[in-house]
Formats: sequence, structure tokens, C-alpha cells
Amino acid sequence: MIQSMTGYGKSVLQLPTKKVTIEIKILNSKNLDLNVRIPSYYKEKELSVRKKLAAGLVRGKIDFSIYVEMTADETTTVINKTVVNNYVQQLKNVLFTENDNEVELLKMAIKMPDALKTEREELDENEWNLIEASIVEALNETIQYRTDEAASLEDDFKLRILNIRKYLEEVNALDEERLENVRERLQKSIDDLKVEIDQNRFEQELIYYLEKLDINEEKVRLGNHLEYFLQELDSKDSNGKKLGFIIQEIGREINTTGSKANYAPMQKSVIQMKNELEKVKEQILNVL
Repeated sequence: MIQSMTGYGKSVLQLPTKKVTIEIKILNSKNLDLNVRIPSYYKEKELSVRKKLAAGLVRGKIDFSIYVEMTADETTTVINKTVVNNYVQQLKNVLFTENDNEVELLKMAIKMPDALKTEREELDENEWNLIEASIVEALNETIQYRTDEAASLEDDFKLRILNIRKYLEEVNALDEERLENVRERLQKSIDDLKVEIDQNRFEQELIYYLEKLDINEEKVRLGNHLEYFLQELDSKDSNGKKLGFIIQEIGREINTTGSKANYAPMQKSVIQMKNELEKVKEQILNVL
């Protein structure tokens, strides 16, 4: 079963002192383009997160984020009292007055470098295990999103391929009529010249010409490619690149059939096949 390239997943984990939100967003990309944003105290786990995402999502432009919101009264950021007092004293010395507003000086001092310091939070393995489980939850939700979105794509692909088959049947039905039309046109052209010709030589040249216009091989290959596409569409794994290659082969056979048709009613059916194929090409880029 195919999967869509685009996807979205989210999970929220409530811990005793913080709320952790994990978000995954995926857009189309030929290869794996992974962007990971996590808090600095989880950085040592970034490599394992990348491996997990790459294994589960395979391909696409992936934005992965962990957002942490502190919910407890405690905070890791504290005022550096010594530095702030030093700044206040220096400001007083610059202003040269005894009537300085202490509150205003404090406002200025607190904005100075190193006035605030953040104590680095050490990684808690038990906490990370909970976060890792939440990552898996968001990952599974993303994969399910991809699967659900691909269901409508799959239905559309099958409809387009069946339409191409229908037009291929029209081409097949018109083939004998086309060759007879070519024969008649050539005979009329010769008759208009009003010259004597060797009938045997004419038949030989006609056979050679008709062989060049023969599309039996193209029809057989096109039918096989259509069948192969449907088989891959129903396979267990999603392989958008492989489906794209099959579509290229289908396009080649349709183009060759059109170039050899040399008959207006058949060319109309070929144009319809091309129209259906273009609709598949537009969507195949969104398949994983």
C-alpha cells in the first residue's frame, strides 16, 4: 500500500515540572531532508532521534521539534546578584548623584550582560524514556496520516490507469482500420500521378512502410507496464520512485504510439492517454 509523502503528527507529554510537545511535519522531497530542533539539554539524544525518524519516515523534507514549557514554580534561570549589584554601583558612579532612583538603576542593570544565569539542566534518563515513547507516538500518528492521505491518491491512480487501458483498447480496435486507410491513401497518391508502376514492387514498398508504422510491440509493452503499475500499487511497500520510473516507461510507449499512428482517430485516443498520464505524473511526486 502506498503512502503519501506529506504528513503531520503531534504528541503532548505532561511531566511533573514541564509540558513537552513533540511535532513532526513532512513535505515533498526527493531525498531525506531532516531538520531537528530540540532543547540543548536533550542534544546528546539527537543522533538517536535522527536515526529513529530516518528509519520510520524514509524520505521527505522533515521538520521535527520538541517544545518544552515549564509548568512548575521553579525555574532554571536565576538573577546573578553579585553582577547586578556591581552594575548598579557602576551606574551610580557614572551618574554622580545621591538621588538616583534605585528601581530605574535596577532596570538598567538587569539588562546588562551576565545579569541572568541559567543553570544547565542535566538529562534525566527516566524522563527521556517517557519523551522517547512520546516521539514514537507522534511518529506512528505521522505514518497513519500518510497512509490515510494516500488512500485517495491510490483510488485516483487506479482510475487513471484504467482510463488509459480503455483508450488502449480503442487504439487496438482502430489499428486495422488505420493500416487500411494508409494503404488507400498511398494508392490514391499513386493513381493521381497517372503513371504505370510495378504492382509487385508497390506491394513490397507498402509492406516495408506499414512495418515502420506497426505498433503491436508498443501496445503489448504499454499493456504490460499498466499491469505492472497496478501490481506495484497494491504491493506491501510504498515505493514512489519505482512507480515514477514505470510512469516514465508508460509515457514512452504512448509517445511512440502517437508518433506512429498517422491516423487522426487513433491520435485522439493517444492524446486522451497522455492527458490521463499527466494527471498521474502530477500526483506521483507526492508518493513516498
